[in-house]
Amino acid sequence: GTTGVSKGAQLSHANLIAHNAMIRHWFKPYMSPTGDDLIVTAIPMYHIFALTVNGLLMFSVGVKNLMITNPRDMKGFVKELKKHKFTILTGVNTLFNGLLNTPGFNQLDFSRLKGGVAGAMAVQDVVARRWREVTGTPLVEGYGLSETSPVLCCNPLDGTHKPGTIGIPMPSTEVAIFDEHGNMLPQGEVGEICARGPQVMRGYWNKDNEGVFFDKVWFRTGDIGLMDAEGFFKIVDRKKDMIKVSGFNVFPNEVENVVAGYPKVLEVAAIGVPDSRSGEVIKIFVVKKDQTLTAEELLKYCHENLTNYKVPRHVEFRTELPKTNVGKILRRALKEQEAVAAA
Repeated sequence: GTTGVSKGAQLSHANLIAHNAMIRHWFKPYMSPTGDDLIVTAIPMYHIFALTVNGLLMFSVGVKNLMITNPRDMKGFVKELKKHKFTILTGVNTLFNGLLNTPGFNQLDFSRLKGGVAGAMAVQDVVARRWREVTGTPLVEGYGLSETSPVLCCNPLDGTHKPGTIGIPMPSTEVAIFDEHGNMLPQGEVGEICARGPQVMRGYWNKDNEGVFFDKVWFRTGDIGLMDAEGFFKIVDRKKDMIKVSGFNVFPNEVENVVAGYPKVLEVAAIGVPDSRSGEVIKIFVVKKDQTLTAEELLKYCHENLTNYKVPRHVEFRTELPKTNVGKILRRALKEQEAVAAA
């Protein structure tokens, strides 16, 4: 329920068994024949990603889990990692970004690391690039939801991944882009990501599932994306988070990706706020990496790298941003705080 009211996704045993078979096949390039892998688990085990990937998958193939009980304590996290030669690390963009900005992380032993696997939120270009520079391994992005057990798409782990995308569908899984009327769109066009496969839930528990599926088979994710010419999928953003500026659609991910590339920025979140002339304008909330950062220099950078209507009109500096227990930034909480302030 990170974007709205919590709902119960009905996942059957068959959903989870099929999902485990899919991701077991997918993770083969990251598995050592000697069976001595070590996966770092810094996501709570009640989260669907950790439950099925770090939990069920790694248990089924005999991989040891290194549990990090408080990943927000980045210094303690890095101190623990110093004790181990880990092979896989899973997490979200903010987790990888936090590690990269923690003293001592760049001095760890990455000799056995095969790569990082990220999900739950978009991986920013600057984070993926710095991860490669520091660890010498790729940060591979995947995509899924609690409703789909969760993995629908993932970049290949054999070195053929495509940065900036969520990869290609899992085995036995179909993913396509639809318009709001249920028409499938051609490659390159932007619409809602929909999927069908043996890992997709039956429906929401005790809820009217009207509008949840197209033609009763295609699950509507609520995420906006596209499929490129090579068949790789890319997320544009959450449908609910889209900002309307003078009639133009602006997706927060694009703005955040640009702002995060400024060297003095640690974290950023973008939302739409009401405006009497434009309907909505963009406001960004920024955590500084360098305390000399000013709103003026950041907006100048945005003007140089974004189309005018996508440039933020408001900047608010914060010491931290609201996040889920997994580390995903909660735009919804920021919107609620803005509404209370406006009232």
